[in-house]
Amino acid sequence: MFTGIIEATGRISAINVNSQGARVVVQSNTLDMGDVRLGDSIATNGVCLTVVAFDSQSFSADASSETLARTGFTDYRVGTAVNLEKAMLASTRFGGHMVSGHVDALTQVLSIEDKGNSIDYWLAMPADLAPYIAEKGSVTIDGVSLTVNGLAEDSFRITIVPHTRQETIIKSYQPGTRVNLEVDLIARYLERLLLARSGKGEAASESKPSGITEALLKKSGFLS
Repeated sequence: MFTGIIEATGRISAINVNSQGARVVVQSNTLDMGDVRLGDSIATNGVCLTVVAFDSQSFSADASSETLARTGFTDYRVGTAVNLEKAMLASTRFGGHMVSGHVDALTQVLSIEDKGNSIDYWLAMPADLAPYIAEKGSVTIDGVSLTVNGLAEDSFRITIVPHTRQETIIKSYQPGTRVNLEVDLIARYLERLLLARSGKGEAASESKPSGITEALLKKSGFLS
């Protein structure tokens, strides 16, 4: 699990495609590798990767064929810049939102408008993900936790402050840049829960009752 607060940036230093996917090596001079261990997770442009080897300035991970097909890794080459975040600790300040590192889709930057003290980016909104993207809700773009500040029929707007732009790869975005998109995790679980309770869709027909009831939610403090 991640928060969407980027710790460092790095670059792809090797990417070797094989029949199962690819072995990726990420180089970074700014990510603290002092507490990294084999098997740890590091979000790389929002994609949760498992560390299989590392040294003081780099780590290696395997990307599955699913990852190559559904994320920006299909476009990445040696030298591609990436945002990096190590998995959160229980003691971590929760500065962003709950990010799983499981990318939902690739989308692209449509337009960029300088607002003086911030920059607006309009991005294409995939039709199948539109129900999960709400104004003032959260999305993750290349691993960065961001607030949706505007919606149109087939696009949404995020507003980037100078610090975020400077400390992430967002500064390199241009109209047409393809980015990884992860929608709000809570929205997905709420949809599944509501479908199950209403008796609609696969969630109801194939799943056993979850045991989550309105009374339980009230008892646990989620409902007043």
